[in-house]
Amino acid sequence: SSFRHLSTDPNCPSERYLLYREWAHPKNIFKLQPLDFIRKYYGEKIGIYFAWLGFYTNMLIIAAVVGAGCFLYGCLTKDNCTWSQEVCDPNIGGNIIMCPQCDKVCTYWNLTITCESSKKLCIFDSFGTLVFAVFMGIWITLFLEFWKRRQAELEYEWDTVEYLEQEEQVRPEYEARCTHVVMNEITQQEEHVPYTACGKCIRMTFCTSAVFFWILLIIASVIGIIVYRLSVFLVFSSTLSQRISGAETIRKYLTPQTATSVTASLISFIVIMVLNVVYEKVAILITDFELPRTQTDYENSLTTKMFLFQFVNYYSSCFYIAFFKGKFVGHPGNPVYWLGKYRNEECDPGGCLLELTTQLAIIVGGKAIWNNIQEVLLPWVKNLIGRYCAAARSEKVVPRWEQDYHLQPIGKLGLFYEYLEMVIQFGFVTLFVASFPLAPLLALINNMLEIRLDAWKLTTQFRRMVPQKAQDIGAWQPIMQGIAILAVVTNAMIIAFTSDMIPRLVYYWSFSVPPYGSHSSHTMKGYINSTLSVFKVSDFKNASKPIAPWFGNQTTCRQVYRDLRYPPGHQHQYEHNIYYWHVIAAKLAFIIVMEHVIYFVKFIISYAIPDVSQKTKSKVQREKYLTQKLLHENDLKVVKKNMGKIADKIIKGLDSTFRPKAE
Repeated sequence: SSFRHLSTDPNCPSERYLLYREWAHPKNIFKLQPLDFIRKYYGEKIGIYFAWLGFYTNMLIIAAVVGAGCFLYGCLTKDNCTWSQEVCDPNIGGNIIMCPQCDKVCTYWNLTITCESSKKLCIFDSFGTLVFAVFMGIWITLFLEFWKRRQAELEYEWDTVEYLEQEEQVRPEYEARCTHVVMNEITQQEEHVPYTACGKCIRMTFCTSAVFFWILLIIASVIGIIVYRLSVFLVFSSTLSQRISGAETIRKYLTPQTATSVTASLISFIVIMVLNVVYEKVAILITDFELPRTQTDYENSLTTKMFLFQFVNYYSSCFYIAFFKGKFVGHPGNPVYWLGKYRNEECDPGGCLLELTTQLAIIVGGKAIWNNIQEVLLPWVKNLIGRYCAAARSEKVVPRWEQDYHLQPIGKLGLFYEYLEMVIQFGFVTLFVASFPLAPLLALINNMLEIRLDAWKLTTQFRRMVPQKAQDIGAWQPIMQGIAILAVVTNAMIIAFTSDMIPRLVYYWSFSVPPYGSHSSHTMKGYINSTLSVFKVSDFKNASKPIAPWFGNQTTCRQVYRDLRYPPGHQHQYEHNIYYWHVIAAKLAFIIVMEHVIYFVKFIISYAIPDVSQKTKSKVQREKYLTQKLLHENDLKVVKKNMGKIADKIIKGLDSTFRPKAE
């Protein structure tokens, strides 16, 4: 292809070749992007996307380093995790019999089965997670504020400071529907519009209702995944242990909980990918019916709808695991049922954090691989087939411009889907980072490849777009600001309600020592035995009682989830004990303190960092000064010139008046 070779005309260098060689080629993965050249060849709209993506990737380096450090901290300190040691200790965890996690077909089990998962959980559920969550809350603000400054610099350098949307042309689809005549309040002239005020209200109501309807369908698919999890757990609990009874190594890792979590995450990922295709078409249909006036209005409206669909589609399963699973299970004597049939899922003794980490790893990793295959492989295959068909139809040498015409069209939405992909990734990196500190590192690796793959697509697989102006990244900026605000809340709630950090801290500082504990100093010893509630086997209802008990003469079992209830025989048996209320109070206090501290720091940072740097302000002011000076000098020249003409006329008049007339 000619984009790999220099131009044969020395007076007309190939800009496309230069972009391919210096920007799109894989060898340039660590090089800075030639943003000015990209803007010159493709226009400001594409240039601002690559500027934003490059800036986001550079900022991810800091987050990735800190996240990797927190992960390494968890790896180095996991051997000192006292509660995990108690789970794996045959004299402690080996003597703790856990209650069944489902009715009848599930049986009793030993706590040491969760030994390996507790070791993994120590890596992610550590003090480093708290530090990283606070850091990411501040990092998001720094990223958004510094991007505003960078964007202001590009606006000045690319001369889009004074760019107004009024300069845009009206969309042909809008103009063709302009059949109604209304009076413009500003110009006091008649103009044509596609609908009346009442018609516009009806359209907006219909579009809003349609969006909420399709969001409810996404939620219905999530409910289907939950029902799958509940039903398949029964199957795995009754059949998995018998089928792998001979392989102790596999049995140690492949528990019913792990098998259910992994298969449900894979199915959830497949459903997400399928729904993406459906909701993309639905969002376009709704936006077309809404009939925005300009292309910018169209893209902003479509952006909002697509992000709402994708937000619910991608994040709903993560929200379920983080904030709903295992929170409403009751106790073995009075379990809570989903849809009146399925017993609600319970978390492992260490909580649902490890399962949330698994879900995130599968979705983030699978999404990155799938998107790269879809974005790179499909256009390449289509172009390959197109070239083969064109060569079969003609034997003559086809000029390069005609070959380029047969490349894939980039579409009227341009890089909309690239923005959407990156903003969804931004949500994964920020909203659930407390459970997966390696998310920024994975995002960094993906983005380093994404920049070059997008560049390779533009220079080799797609037709060149008509250059378009753009002042900023549009509706994506407020969307990211909304994610930044929500991320503080979600990470605080993950640490408080999904991880086991707060109950451990409450035990260490209050319940390991008198008057509640028996140890002479603060310690984590005895944490497992003190926090797993005791249940009397004879109190099982007939509908819940296991068919095949295996643990001999044991009369009690422990509740899987740390619900912190009084033991049987107590006057308030199976009611929440005082430890539970201390933990709830500590969790709520932690959320309030963490949110307010981070929001306060975010406010200070936002106030301290102006949206436009002083250097850029000075340049803009100097440009305005020079413009005013030039206008003033030009006006002065005109005035002097006019005054000179007037003076000449006066002198001529005086001269003709007072000069003696010739005899």
